[in-house]
Amino acid sequence: MMKWLWLSVLTVILDQLSKIWIDTNMSLYQSIPVFPGFNITYVHNFGAAFSFLSEQGGWQRWFFAVLAASISVGIVIWIKRLKPVETLSAISLSLILGGAIGNLIDRVIYGYVIDFFDVYYQTWHWPVFNIADSAITLGVVFMIYESFVQNEQED
Repeated sequence: MMKWLWLSVLTVILDQLSKIWIDTNMSLYQSIPVFPGFNITYVHNFGAAFSFLSEQGGWQRWFFAVLAASISVGIVIWIKRLKPVETLSAISLSLILGGAIGNLIDRVIYGYVIDFFDVYYQTWHWPVFNIADSAITLGVVFMIYESFVQNEQED
């Protein structure tokens, strides 16, 4: 099932190219309205998901980097052990792996993750995210879907 790692590579490339474009063409905290409910807003996330631990003084950079690297190794091993019929698992894990590596690159190089997708309703804003975060979320959604489909097939 290692053939699905191209999806991880594609995720990393799209994620990094988008972040380079944002960093090169926008100022920090600049926001570009795209349509009602969605902006491109350039921010730095020093923490993890939803800026978790972002105000902790810097130790979290290396903690999350080591955690992401360790999880990435575990995911590659997991993918390698999948059976040929476990295609959706391979796709899910490849998306999660690509997202983890995309954000890991940011943490190691910059000390923060570049985020820019800003979804909102009136004055309420979802935490700003990026392509790597989207890939991780999509991978998790696929895994949850697969677990429901598998349970129905076993019943």
